[in-house]
Amino acid sequence: MMQYLVILLDDTSVSYCHADNPYIERRLISLEDLKAGILYAMKQNLMIQFVHPDYELPREYLEVIDTIDHHDIVPFPMNGDVVIGGVEEDAVCVLRMNKRELLSSGDSVCKMLTKVQRLNIVITDIETYTDEDLKLYNTVLEQWSETLKTEYLKGKTPQFNLLTDRIILDHPNHCNAGVENITLAPNGKYYLCPAFYYSDPDDSIDPNGIKNQQLLRLDHAPLCRNCDAYHCRRCVWLNRKTTLEVNTPSHEQCIVAHTERDASRRLLQSIRKEATFMPNIEIKELNYIDPFEVRKNW
Repeated sequence: MMQYLVILLDDTSVSYCHADNPYIERRLISLEDLKAGILYAMKQNLMIQFVHPDYELPREYLEVIDTIDHHDIVPFPMNGDVVIGGVEEDAVCVLRMNKRELLSSGDSVCKMLTKVQRLNIVITDIETYTDEDLKLYNTVLEQWSETLKTEYLKGKTPQFNLLTDRIILDHPNHCNAGVENITLAPNGKYYLCPAFYYSDPDDSIDPNGIKNQQLLRLDHAPLCRNCDAYHCRRCVWLNRKTTLEVNTPSHEQCIVAHTERDASRRLLQSIRKEATFMPNIEIKELNYIDPFEVRKNW
């Protein structure tokens, strides 16, 4: 069931997920298309997420935006509900990192985890991960786990998508582009998500009738519907890019998600050695990191 409408306010609106935004020239969505998008969201009872560029919008745009309840996704250091690329204590903070940046960010992320209520890290080149990279990734995950453990034993409750989400979740929390959310781009057309607009502006959709929408749903994803790496975003854009199928993730997506899943399991066990912590949660130990290896058992 559709729940959200993402509105990219400008071609240079900040990217908040796997795909880089290739646009460098400013192009605001027209006021007519902005108002039409808001009206569509109202009729469909959708929550709007406005994605901002790195400059102050004209007053007439801000006035239209303020006519409806919404969330603001903004680049750091602007103020919003979701802040991309920096740290604000009262906001959800998102960092987009490539593999090199991620594997060298152990100390800096630890400091952030002591300051924010929630930190999301998006890996922008997840499709390049190798088995050797996973060994290094495990090392930084363990470092971050120690920081989280210390904070939790102090009575604090920082959230971190790569480690604490799997502990909290009891069902998949995928991106669900095209199922729970769609995107309105500055050209006035609708897309499954911003990444599809960035990749090919001609790849638009009819918001009232998405073709083959069942293929986007979890119940039509043979691997994912049996998987309990609930925190995995199951990016349909990345799926199509790497496997040519929107409902089939790449090997790299799966092994990274399961590496994080197992780190979450160890973090849960480690905290429980010193305190009672979420006693009803169980994360089973697995003998694989890619569900494709055991697909026949399912």
